Amino acid sequence: MTAQKIRLVVLYGGRSAEHEVSCVTAVHVLEALDPDRYDVVPIGITAEGRWLLDEATIAALKGGAGGLPRALEAAGREVSPFSPVAQAKGDDAPIVFLPLLHGPFGEDGTVQGLLEVAGVPYVGAGVLGSALAMDKAKAKEVLGAHGLPQARWLGLHEDEAGPRLRDRVERELGWPVFVKPANLGSSVGVSKVADGEALERALGLAFSYDEWVVVEEAVVGREIEVAVLGNRDPEASVPGEVVPSREFYDYEDKYLVDGAGLVVPAPLTPAATAEVRALAIEVFAALRAEGMARVDFFYEEDGRGFLVNEANTIPGFTPISMYPKLWEASGLPYPKLVDRLVELALERHARRANRIGRGRATGGRPGR
Repeated sequence: MTAQKIRLVVLYGGRSAEHEVSCVTAVHVLEALDPDRYDVVPIGITAEGRWLLDEATIAALKGGAGGLPRALEAAGREVSPFSPVAQAKGDDAPIVFLPLLHGPFGEDGTVQGLLEVAGVPYVGAGVLGSALAMDKAKAKEVLGAHGLPQARWLGLHEDEAGPRLRDRVERELGWPVFVKPANLGSSVGVSKVADGEALERALGLAFSYDEWVVVEEAVVGREIEVAVLGNRDPEASVPGEVVPSREFYDYEDKYLVDGAGLVVPAPLTPAATAEVRALAIEVFAALRAEGMARVDFFYEEDGRGFLVNEANTIPGFTPISMYPKLWEASGLPYPKLVDRLVELALERHARRANRIGRGRATGGRPGR
């Protein structure tokens, strides 16, 4: 970590259906930051896409993190997305962007692309890794090409939904199934469907969030999650187990009622623990993730073993979220975890900038 104070631009809110989750996450990240190490610039993005400098939160932070509300609001003075970049470059202050934007328009490569164009370091996966992990259908295709084990699934565009789909689902997947928007997280828009009669309603809900959906078999097994941290040499945390308080691990369990049991570390044999940690790193690499990701699995102990469910490149950071809990159990407390993510952002940016500089020096021609 640089000895100079880092200007940390925290992006929260956003245009997706996970806007409120992001606002809650931002509070807990800000509470963990060391004010002697970071000059925090909180920027809230409204549901309409306006970027607002959160001056109220800046004022609250001056009195100590204890003055923060339970959730931030995307409110304040409107700014250009590039204004904190220009300000930082004007006074040579190190700058890192920390996107805490769940779902589309934040976790899907769009904001990452803007930050790449601006030429600034940012926490988390790059454009490709973010976009791949966000799109559940494409992620499953890539994981399948890498030979990684998964449940049976179908990816569908809304144009393909018709009367024959019920027969196809019954033939290829069997009942029950889960229906999910392909490009959303936090279990928003997800339904468990017991028969063909309920399929149409579930598809209607999923298509209200995204034009692509994933239909996958309902796996009877344990839910195991592993946190991954790093760039070119990532590390996996101890695994954790989710024990839902509801029929499945839905939005309320994750963020509202704290009803799900999170068992950390997961009660697995040493061999199973080593296997799922290794699989998590394989998934991380296959999806070109960087910085961080939480990789979720189903575990059929007497069947197919570990099945990859999905990877989240901006996992939840609330106090009841699995990602920070897994690293806490692995010996990396919350504030140090945030520090490490900033370090990784700076390391990746320096590596990429060095490569771009070498390319300019040779004029893009080999052998020079």
